[in-house]
Amino acid sequence: MDVLITDDSGFMRDLLREILEEDHNIVGEAENGVEAVEIYREEKPDIVFMDIVMPIKDGIEATDEITDMDPAAKVVMCTSVEQAEQMKDSIKAGAEGYITKPFQKESVLEELNSIAAK
Repeated sequence: MDVLITDDSGFMRDLLREILEEDHNIVGEAENGVEAVEIYREEKPDIVFMDIVMPIKDGIEATDEITDMDPAAKVVMCTSVEQAEQMKDSIKAGAEGYITKPFQKESVLEELNSIAAK
């Protein structure tokens, strides 16, 4: 499965890459929503892991833009537990699910497999 990882934290991108790269193809990594939209447009990944809080363009705006461009896009939001209100906005923007930080391999893969099966 082709995956795009978006997070303004290099540490979080590295963590997700380590979890995913064994079984999935990482087609790109983005530090903000603008980069995520550009990479999505070029690579058309099967799934996008999208941080909510980022500079320039946040994850909700980027998800909205990606799902407008491609209604079949599958986006998983990456959130801190205290971002419940933003999660509601993410779902409205077209996100299909979410994982919470710090990432646990089991929950990341569970969410990925659940969304891939839809």
